[in-house]
Amino acid sequence: MQITEENFETEVIRSSIPVALDFWAEWCGPCRMLSPILEEIEKDYAGKVKVGKVNVDQEQSLAERHGITAIPCLIIYRDGKIYKRQVGLAPKTAVEKLFKDL
Repeated sequence: MQITEENFETEVIRSSIPVALDFWAEWCGPCRMLSPILEEIEKDYAGKVKVGKVNVDQEQSLAERHGITAIPCLIIYRDGKIYKRQVGLAPKTAVEKLFKDL
């Protein structure tokens, strides 16, 4: 799901389940490598975690608000607040650790 300034409040802040926001860009190789990992996690945690993507080139205000200085950057929201943050590409096992105690 694409997260934009317009749907951020509804899809992230008001979400009844935790949301993983993937801040990425099309030109970013590590971002493209993280994408299939997040797709697998979204399937594995269906109904428990929502995964959203924020294109930093198109949604610069969201990127600035979150202090994004390097991508990929994965931010986990729980109960409308930032819960965890991970910068850079990581293997699936490391990414899954972010979701274990949600």
